[in-house]
Amino acid sequence: MTNILVTGGAGYIGSHACKALKAAGYTPVTYDNLSTGWQDAVKFGPFEQGDLTDRARLDQIFAAYQPVAVMHFAALSQVGESMREPGLYWHNNVAGSLNLLQAAVQAGCKNFVFSSTCATYGDQDNVILDETSAQHPINAYGASKRAIEDMLRDFEVAYDLRHVIFRYFNVAGCDPAGEVGEFHQPETHLIPLMLDAIEGKRDALTIFGTDYDTPDGTCIRDYVHVCDLVDAHILGLKWLEYDKGSRVFNLGTGSGFSVREVIDQSAAITNRPVPVVEGPRRPGDCTKLVSGSTRAEAELGWRPARSSLDQMIADAWRWHQTGHYEK
Repeated sequence: MTNILVTGGAGYIGSHACKALKAAGYTPVTYDNLSTGWQDAVKFGPFEQGDLTDRARLDQIFAAYQPVAVMHFAALSQVGESMREPGLYWHNNVAGSLNLLQAAVQAGCKNFVFSSTCATYGDQDNVILDETSAQHPINAYGASKRAIEDMLRDFEVAYDLRHVIFRYFNVAGCDPAGEVGEFHQPETHLIPLMLDAIEGKRDALTIFGTDYDTPDGTCIRDYVHVCDLVDAHILGLKWLEYDKGSRVFNLGTGSGFSVREVIDQSAAITNRPVPVVEGPRRPGDCTKLVSGSTRAEAELGWRPARSSLDQMIADAWRWHQTGHYEK
């Protein structure tokens, strides 16, 4: 068997990656502490509970499964929380990833696919980001991810640990077959929050700021369908298997959608009104954050084929009506 160690495989993106890995002929081995993930989401390979900060447990997993590569999704990822508790992010994301890298090197596992973030670029408003854009993170979350990228480069020089890094903004949608989906507690992402409001699980969706310099006054964000995103990770894994060298790829649509566009399309897809209240701008929110994907398209052959607003919302709505996990 060709085992791939998937850290965070019980989470939203990680569980979709495990399904894609299984379909591509690999055996995904999920390693997750279940702090934000769900064991119910592990359906496509073995599950091993453990923490990234537990080096002995990591060594045990590498010895038992002898993975040929690591796909690293496990991380704390809430920007606000990272501002309030930066130590938590440096400990979990950075120290945990250092443990993981050291364990991988010791085990002779030299291929590493890292799920990073466009938050490493910081506050670069109203430009289309690419891989050459300067990295100036403005919160501990983005800084922790950039630190992991720096570690990967150092480990390549010292140990020949080859890596592919993916940077992206917002992930949306769900597995069209409904086997896995997006389920956070508490929820913080726009589309599931909006679907909660449509179903009456919350009173209303709050729009934070309606006076931005955009066509409808609401800020614009780039969204990528989760299945497109994990397809890129499979392509990144194959890139390393073909020995093409370490590389960074941005994943985005290059355009993005405004909050009102997402709301209007959700009402159309669900055929239900979206209860909305208008609030003030949140500190630190940018007018427009989007990423291009020219390099990923040219070099990996990747296309965000499912990342239309219609499909992302329709797939999310299908899951949202019936999908959930139990602790």
